[in-house]
Amino acid sequence: MTRNLLLACLLTLPFTCLGQAGKSKNYPPVLPGAEVHTYKTLGEVKLNLYVYAPVDAKPGDRRPVAVFFFGGGWRSGTPAQFREHCRYLASRGMVGITADYRVKSRHNTAAVKCVEDAKSAIRWIRQHAEELGIDPGKLVSGGGSAGGHLAACTGLVSGFDAAGEDTTISSQPNAMLLFNPALVLAKTDAELPANWTERYASLEERMGVPPQQLSPFHQVAKGAPPCMIFHGLADTTVPFQSARIFEQAMKKAGNDCTLVGYKGMPHGFFNYGRGDNAAFIDTLVQSDAFLVKQGYLAGKNRVKAFLDGKRE
Repeated sequence: MTRNLLLACLLTLPFTCLGQAGKSKNYPPVLPGAEVHTYKTLGEVKLNLYVYAPVDAKPGDRRPVAVFFFGGGWRSGTPAQFREHCRYLASRGMVGITADYRVKSRHNTAAVKCVEDAKSAIRWIRQHAEELGIDPGKLVSGGGSAGGHLAACTGLVSGFDAAGEDTTISSQPNAMLLFNPALVLAKTDAELPANWTERYASLEERMGVPPQQLSPFHQVAKGAPPCMIFHGLADTTVPFQSARIFEQAMKKAGNDCTLVGYKGMPHGFFNYGRGDNAAFIDTLVQSDAFLVKQGYLAGKNRVKAFLDGKRE
């Protein structure tokens, strides 16, 4: 491999590796315990929602709901990434949903179509609130890395709706839970690592539109949904500083936004099964507290009981 080719690979690798979930060997995935709903059909492509409801749930309930979008650089990934987050929320009385969406490796699509699908998923969930037993006014978007970008786009970026959808039904969430999300996709006056800003030129092809149009940081405005962000301070794929300037912009606009940094933690640190699960546990505890603050949950978290139950 030539020196120039090696350098090119090194510069593009982080965007290729966004998120911890790689391409699934078996697609579409089978997620035990989930109720599967197809929210969008495009020719032979069926995009599914994997729904985890509380054991006592029934149609007509008005439970809060969270929908998660997996990471994978808008190129790959699997809804299985957030299965345990959904199962935990179901144990707390919420409905947890992990969503599929189109990606480059499987559907030859750019990120703009990922954003379109994320909006379609939220709109479908609201349209089927009665069937799912959820409160359409208590809907959380969440995700990791590229999936965190999608979750943030649903909260901040207007337009990019699928043709023919009923846009009188909002695709904006009521709150956001973001895990090492890609939030700054175009140039800014704020200081960011050089190896991050050098990649902006390559993003237009990846995005499918001028990157600024899909850059949550550049779309921050007053009235954005409340937001909590978890980010590793040692993340070299999506720099912590990008989450910091996003938090600052959100607060300056009068929005509720909290960034929690994790010393020494790399990209994808929060995933279930990573290391000793300490980061998974801590981010889940803090996510629970955020949802209590928003009025979506009540009482103490049951993270320990949930994990003890998995070991039985």
